[in-house]
Amino acid sequence: METTTLESGLRRLIAPNPSPMTERGTNTYLVGGSEVAVIDPGPDDPSHLEAILAALEGARVAAILVTHAHLDHSALAPRLAARTRAPVLAFGGAGAGRAPEMAGLEGIGGGEGLDHAFAPDETLADGEALSVDGTPIEAIWTPGHLGSHLAFLWNGAAFSGDLVMGWASSLVSPPDGDVRRFMTSCRALAARGPRILYPGHGAPVADPQARIGWLIAHREARDAQVLEALGAGPLTARDVASRIYADLPPELLPSAERNVLAHMIDLHRRDRIAPTGIPGLGTPYARQ
Repeated sequence: METTTLESGLRRLIAPNPSPMTERGTNTYLVGGSEVAVIDPGPDDPSHLEAILAALEGARVAAILVTHAHLDHSALAPRLAARTRAPVLAFGGAGAGRAPEMAGLEGIGGGEGLDHAFAPDETLADGEALSVDGTPIEAIWTPGHLGSHLAFLWNGAAFSGDLVMGWASSLVSPPDGDVRRFMTSCRALAARGPRILYPGHGAPVADPQARIGWLIAHREARDAQVLEALGAGPLTARDVASRIYADLPPELLPSAERNVLAHMIDLHRRDRIAPTGIPGLGTPYARQ
């Protein structure tokens, strides 16, 4: 499995889990020199574990950092910790940080890919930092894709997990995902002025401000599309997704429906639309 040097003190391995949702696979980052932090160990795949251990080349693992508790990012953490004796650090488990406004929406589905067994050895609060190989790594709480999502700042770069990727926009699937928080987190990350983004999937993002600006504009345009679609009368999230994602491959339509539902829930919270029954994919929403 190939290890790529991205810059001094930073190498990347790509886990063997390619899919329409993960691009070539999950990016696992090795940060440091004789002492390293492993960011996002990836899926529970024995070959990826051995590849990480081989890539260490004798370096000591000081910490295993997890951006969020999705199986493609966190599931290998316990095995890697057992082999390296390094602590696993994250914001919390799969349900940590969920927006209080999502209370009562547990029946709307979602939960795709959650690593329910994930439990870090230590939690990281927003703004908390650790030193690895003499350089600080700061945790930034960036909920939206998931309530427990963290980004990590290192040497002017940001490891953006699944908040910001260069090859696709992120899935925001309620109740664990929250589109309003997603946009707030994008703005907060942009405000830190990173020189480059190293995402959870895909290639590095060389122009973070342009990419984050595009993502925010993209979400605002989705709001407008949802409202326009509902102008003709009440529609379900499935109905709206089939209209505004008309050219999407069928295998990606379920994710599109979850994204639309996230926008509908947020528009409802802002009193722009309202469900005609219990919120869910099959419940029509109407404009207020």
